[in-house]
Amino acid sequence: MCDDAVSKALNQVPPSSRRGFLRVAGVAAVAGGLAGVAAPTAVAAPAGRHKGPKHRTRVVLLGTAGGPALMSEDRYGVSTAVVYEDKVYVVDLGHGAQMRLLQAGLGAEGLGGTSMANVRGIFFTHLHSDHVVEWPAVYATTDMNITGRPTKDPIRVFGPGDRGSLVRVFPPGRPEPELYNPEDPTPGIAAMTGYLRQAFAADFNDRARDSNNVNPDRTFEVRDIDISQYWAATPEGIPPRLEAPIQVWKDGDVTVTATLVDHRPTAPVFAYRFDTPDGSIVISGDTCVSQNLIDLAQDCDYLVHEVIDPQFAENLAASLPPAIGGPLKEHLLASHTSIEEVGRDVAEPAGAKNLILSHLVPPNNPVARWRQAQKGYTGKLTVGEDLMEFGIGPKKR
Repeated sequence: MCDDAVSKALNQVPPSSRRGFLRVAGVAAVAGGLAGVAAPTAVAAPAGRHKGPKHRTRVVLLGTAGGPALMSEDRYGVSTAVVYEDKVYVVDLGHGAQMRLLQAGLGAEGLGGTSMANVRGIFFTHLHSDHVVEWPAVYATTDMNITGRPTKDPIRVFGPGDRGSLVRVFPPGRPEPELYNPEDPTPGIAAMTGYLRQAFAADFNDRARDSNNVNPDRTFEVRDIDISQYWAATPEGIPPRLEAPIQVWKDGDVTVTATLVDHRPTAPVFAYRFDTPDGSIVISGDTCVSQNLIDLAQDCDYLVHEVIDPQFAENLAASLPPAIGGPLKEHLLASHTSIEEVGRDVAEPAGAKNLILSHLVPPNNPVARWRQAQKGYTGKLTVGEDLMEFGIGPKKR
């Protein structure tokens, strides 16, 4: 979900209207007990007691909630792990992602913190807060959470660079808002990490001098994904059609590619594809229907895709003054993929064998509502839950 869109709208709502706004924002909570349906082929592990079959290649849903608002006790912030053998690749770090790595059984054996020990790479789709909020915690504490790491290689971190332009003000004609950090208003993942290094300086210096802790710059290798040959992001943020995927990283038998998706006006935003000898997994990032994504996901084994319920956006807008509700609804529906679209207009033309819904907006919707995404899609649909696991290829012994 676009960063803080609902929260910002609430701040503009007169006090007399806030009760209706909050009622709509939590409208699906009454049906929260319906949201616990798992697909027959998936394994959902109880928190902290991960058991079940281990395929050589698998995708694990660490967190399935969309947006920065905490609306469900059962869904953590959006984060997805792709696992090949014992190597872990994480896409996005929403609320609680590091704890979910442990609960999913993806840490190493050891007497200390192990949550990040098997992580080879971290891939950010974009820099909205709900996708990166756990990165400061991971960056600051991983030196204490890599006990049992089988390699001295740094954890590779990939994500968007500086877009080079501000997004347009919406709706048109609204006064320019205050500009945050005007000397560097659109930092990419590398610059953001540089700011974290400054923010945690007291902690890092204490631990380095008193406990000989390792500098996090040795633990992580952070890179902006260079898109200069493809596009210079515009204020509208609508990416061009790409003729071929972006080559991100090859780590032994695991090949990672990406494409630009359409989360207008935010840019750049990436979807990622992971290919192993066993099959392929694609993770959409935040996007409306995107031909680039359809191209990237051709014939994949699993497509993990975001989704929004348009009725939620309608009800939310109706609870607000028209000057706020109208633009908010337009924004939500223009930059995300609806229940009606995700199967019919994305997974079906991509030829995806399995469609897994994640980044659910709202996260407390009845599962029956999400299952309507099956219409127009001939593959297998699963409504994602935290800690669900899906395997490809042979099982490990």
